Amino acid sequence: MKRLAAFLIITFGAGLTASAQQSRSLKECIDYGLQHFGTMRVAQYQVETANQQARQALGQYLPQVSGTGNFTDNLKLQTTLLPAGFAGPEPRRISLGSKYQTNLSAQLTQTIYDKSLLIGIKANEANQKLADLSVRQTREEIIYNIASNYYQVFIVQQQIALLKDNLERTQQVLNILKLQRDNGVIQPIDYTNTEVSFNNTRSQLSLSENNLALALNRLKYQMGLSQEAELMLSDSLLLKKVPTVEETNFSAQSLISYQKATANLDLQRLQLLRTKAGYQPTLNFSASYGTLALGNQFADGFRNFTGFGSVGLRLNIPIFDGFQRDAQIQQNRLTVMTQEEQLRLNTAAYQLQFSNAQTQIQKSKTNIQNDDRTVKLAQEVYNITTLQYKQGTKSLTDLINADNSYRQAQSNYINSLINFYQARLDLEQSQGSLLTFYNQL
Repeated sequence: MKRLAAFLIITFGAGLTASAQQSRSLKECIDYGLQHFGTMRVAQYQVETANQQARQALGQYLPQVSGTGNFTDNLKLQTTLLPAGFAGPEPRRISLGSKYQTNLSAQLTQTIYDKSLLIGIKANEANQKLADLSVRQTREEIIYNIASNYYQVFIVQQQIALLKDNLERTQQVLNILKLQRDNGVIQPIDYTNTEVSFNNTRSQLSLSENNLALALNRLKYQMGLSQEAELMLSDSLLLKKVPTVEETNFSAQSLISYQKATANLDLQRLQLLRTKAGYQPTLNFSASYGTLALGNQFADGFRNFTGFGSVGLRLNIPIFDGFQRDAQIQQNRLTVMTQEEQLRLNTAAYQLQFSNAQTQIQKSKTNIQNDDRTVKLAQEVYNITTLQYKQGTKSLTDLINADNSYRQAQSNYINSLINFYQARLDLEQSQGSLLTFYNQL
């Protein structure tokens, strides 16, 4: 196993030297993604939207001031008929008003009491909390996706390194077999069978190299990195030491999804209270002041202004609305009950996810330990069989079987390794500790 690890690290390190400036560790990839992936900008926009919504809600309880201006040219004045005896012995038709009229005024309205608006202001806190939680959830999603794809790239690289090592070993065996075939020691079919195995390994290597290109493209996308940019990984520590996972107790309250559901539930409860508040009276203060100019000459419409003003209170008492508001209240209450039940269901699902993740991490840890021992044993058997084959005490079939067993053991170990890292990510996600995982990298 030491030979395997040393080979992988040396092979991996050689690739890093060729493009050191492009090499990134897992933490560096996540750092880049947190700064450049588009969903982070979307989440920040949501926070700013919540801030502006808070300003809007508060503004509804602040004074509302408006101004109006109006100039009128009465092209034809309205007339009325005065009855006989009122302005003379005969009925008389007269014009009412002035030809030109200018009116300038300002109005102020101040809400004194409106419980619905007060509850709306209170909802701003829950709305802003929800936006902040969305930012944190987005961060966790980026961390999870980048780490998962990073591990995929890393494991494919190790598979490529193993295949190259297998090709080298098979080539050495082919060189020996060629001499033995040419000298008539073995049958040509023995050389052909080994050559077929060599070609199969070379095909697997080509497929793995293609898989590496695809995995790198997926990782670049999750980072927000251009597909044309070069990217190399530099976390050789992933092979040297399998990280330990501490046992923790499950708490649904630590999950962002649970916290978001709770914040949404708080918002819906406030909406229920706000709808109920529609039954309560509202009181508003109003004031207005203006100035008016009248005249039958155009110039008179802009001089000799006279002022006017008023102040007042307006009390609005809802009496009957055809049961519309009651229907809204019942709908809001049902929505609250639905979200409460959904939260209970989700909590049970979170517990199940955490339990499954714990089971998977323990299974993956056991598989790594078993496969590690198997690789060591298979390597020892292969080395001994190779030596005995050279000495003529073992057949070619024994050597091929030992080689196949060694390859299978290596492949199983690599698969166990990726399963362990993925299981660790799933466990971190299920217990709401992805940010802690990231900070500890």
